[in-house]
Amino acid sequence: MQENVFFFLTMKKDVIFFYDHLNVEEGLKLMREHGFTAMPVIDSKGRYIGTINEGDFLWYFIDHPDISYEETRNTLIKDLIRDDFTPPMMIDATLTELFKQSLKQNFVPIVDDRNIFIGIVTRSNIMKYLLKEQEKLIPLIIEESQN
Repeated sequence: MQENVFFFLTMKKDVIFFYDHLNVEEGLKLMREHGFTAMPVIDSKGRYIGTINEGDFLWYFIDHPDISYEETRNTLIKDLIRDDFTPPMMIDATLTELFKQSLKQNFVPIVDDRNIFIGIVTRSNIMKYLLKEQEKLIPLIIEESQN
């Protein structure tokens, strides 16, 4: 297997993400519009900040029961990011590292050595690849067992 992380990468231009300066209201609207349950967050310089999921919004509202809808415009989504949630991987990570990380999260954010967000690797893309590899191996295994 000579593939690397880049082989599985969905480039930034094809990824829906949040900018960290969006407010909670804008973030919720974008998430609903695109139908995702989690989205990466980057800053104005393109650096990966973290990932926000639906639960982060829910917990924010549970933790702030008196907040009004209007006040959601004054809270930035970067304030909802959990430090340990969906850590990024470097573009030069090994496939073993990438595959292990994908077991813990639906997508793995990929960054360069300056922490610039360059895209994501989805668990779905990894699974599609593994299914294709399996389909290639089955005839070889059957042939080998017949010899």
